[in-house]
Amino acid sequence: MERPSDRDLTTEGMEAPREGRLLALACGALAHEILAIKAANGWDHLDLHCLPANLHLWPDRIPDAVEAAVEKYRDAYDQILVVYADCGTGGLLQARCAALGVPMVEGPHCYSFFAGNADFAARAETEFTAFYLTDFLVKQFEAFVWRPMGFDRHPELIAMMFGNYEKLVYLAQLDDPALDAKAADCAARLNLAYERRLTGYGDLVPALAALADRTGR
Repeated sequence: MERPSDRDLTTEGMEAPREGRLLALACGALAHEILAIKAANGWDHLDLHCLPANLHLWPDRIPDAVEAAVEKYRDAYDQILVVYADCGTGGLLQARCAALGVPMVEGPHCYSFFAGNADFAARAETEFTAFYLTDFLVKQFEAFVWRPMGFDRHPELIAMMFGNYEKLVYLAQLDDPALDAKAADCAARLNLAYERRLTGYGDLVPALAALADRTGR
């Protein structure tokens, strides 16, 4: 399968190929990681469908978009796993998934399940002034942070919006020096201290494994 570009994953998403028996219905920001985990484990019976990652700019639209995708693919797969966390929906996505009868991954957001939900929760009391990025968000910093917040047009807004933050924490899925350098630059542009943690795929691996093993190979 040809991997979609980050730009396409941001605005268009990725259609499921309808080749397997199980479907991961995910945010486009997770596509590269899910495809890597799938390939590493030989899960040929697992397909991936991604909604546009930029839905995160309008979290209230996520539940309806997930429901539409579930209804579209429900009859084509034995099981669908929604690979979103709450993602700013205030519990609405979890309620919608429960009503639809489809499971979803645990966690408040992808930062948490990449770091490991238990580890992220343990740090919560001491890291409330941290701003987080993942591999995808480092690569798409302009599209998800810089332009939507207006910093390209009004840099004076940086101090207003990030004045209470102290550091940028890059939760790295890959050990990539180029992404590390780009993340450090993002921190500098926001006037924040910089910290990098190599998390790998965190709790995403067991969540997908539980789905992949549901009907065997």
